[in-house]
Amino acid sequence: MVEAFMLIQTEVGRAEVIAKQLAGLPGVLSAEYVTGPYDVVVRIGSETLDELQSSVVPSIQQVAGITRTLTCPIADGAHP
Repeated sequence: MVEAFMLIQTEVGRAEVIAKQLAGLPGVLSAEYVTGPYDVVVRIGSETLDELQSSVVPSIQQVAGITRTLTCPIADGAHP
């Protein structure tokens, strides 16, 4: 399995609602709203990197209220 963190900026005041909405999407392993330069941090996963890039990431980016995303693939391959 390939996993990544997505750092997400949202419209003002929408972080909690968007995090809850993202938690129900396919490929989303966890979604939390946070403080700092990003508003939501999502852990995503799929069987292949291609599937992650072509399916999971675009489905998240299409959610209304998201203004910017940064996808950070997990490099070590070790999963708890």
